[in-house]
Formats: sequence, structure tokens, C-alpha cells
Amino acid sequence: MGRTNPTYRDALRAIEERWAEFRRALRRRDQPRFDRLFEYAREHADASGLLNHQNPLLPALLSIDLEQEARLDDHEERLEELEAAVAARDDQESAPPDANP
Repeated sequence: MGRTNPTYRDALRAIEERWAEFRRALRRRDQPRFDRLFEYAREHADASGLLNHQNPLLPALLSIDLEQEARLDDHEERLEELEAAVAARDDQESAPPDANP
């Protein structure tokens, strides 16, 4: 016997298919970004499936938000590292030269 309820992954695939025309209308540079959003949603499909929400788009949007938060965290961490490296370099450049040759 077949399943009576589609899986969350099936629902997500259906959402992506409904948005296919929108994707085609996007500029070429934005199409990979659009695809990436659905990749983010698929990353959390197990958790979203357990939620079994009436509207599968809502868990997909939250999944996308989670992945974008993770990317922001990575960028902020990298920025802090770069700022620390620049500050260390500036400190070295502004330090007085050693008296010993």
C-alpha cells in the first residue's frame, strides 16, 4: 500500500516546482542563489518533516533562515579574525624599532 501523506521532501519538491517559473524569470546571476535557498531547506528536511506543519513553506523558510544565520556567524568570525590580524600588523608597524641592530 502507498502512503496517504506525502513526505516533507515531496512537499518541498512540489514547492520548488511551483516556483520554477519564477526561477526562470530571475536574472541568470540570481538563479544559483535561488537554488541555494532550496538546498538550505533540504538541509533541515528531517526536522521539518518531524514538525509535520500544515504549510510546508513555513519550515522551509525557517530552515533557510537558520542556514543564513550560520553563514552570518561564519562571516562575522572571519571578519573578527581579519580585524585582529590588521590590528596586530598595525601594532607591529607603529612599535618603535629595536635599539639593537
